[in-house]
Amino acid sequence: MGDRGLLLELGDEISREINEKVRRMALAIQVEAIEGIIETIPTYRSLLIIYNPTVLPTEDLKKRLRRIEEGLQQTPLPEPKVTRIPMVYGGIYGPDLEGVAKYLQIPPEEVIHLHCGQPYLIYMIGFMPGFPYMGELPEQLAVPRLKTPRLIVPKGSVAIAQRQTGIYSMESPGGWQILGRTPVELFDPEKDPPALLQMGDFVQFYPITEKEFENWRK
Repeated sequence: MGDRGLLLELGDEISREINEKVRRMALAIQVEAIEGIIETIPTYRSLLIIYNPTVLPTEDLKKRLRRIEEGLQQTPLPEPKVTRIPMVYGGIYGPDLEGVAKYLQIPPEEVIHLHCGQPYLIYMIGFMPGFPYMGELPEQLAVPRLKTPRLIVPKGSVAIAQRQTGIYSMESPGGWQILGRTPVELFDPEKDPPALLQMGDFVQFYPITEKEFENWRK
């Protein structure tokens, strides 16, 4: 990946086992504190390593990474935590709820029940600061992305696409189907860490009323 990046591809699908290996690898590299590695960027199935080739030549980096991978199962992962996220479904907050229900041929109430029915693994943080990619949705909730992405998706919008769900941490364009919105702030550059949610943890959604949403924001 250019002259300062090395990409480790650990699989080619959305899989908890592959994602766990990505997280173990990122953590093991952090523990090793290898001189010359500047940053690691984990995703669903790969790990991008940004490094200084004048300090750490590419072949030396590859050797170190292979040694780390051999002992990867000895790298403990932190105990995951579950964050409960309130959201108001439908109406102006979830403009695609009715369309999703129609596409799936189930009542909107069943869409809400299914979406709130289980905690979701945070596979990665990406696309924008603090945006969690989470899964997997129940098969009954699998829907395609919008044919035409929206130019503006409000901050806090909770959306689904295929078997993923995510939360827009700030206003942006987007092509996922919006079910509702949360008043919770997902990203604050003044905090440490700035992102509320972390890769490897879980999110459990629960429904609130529009009045509760507005009170939370106040």
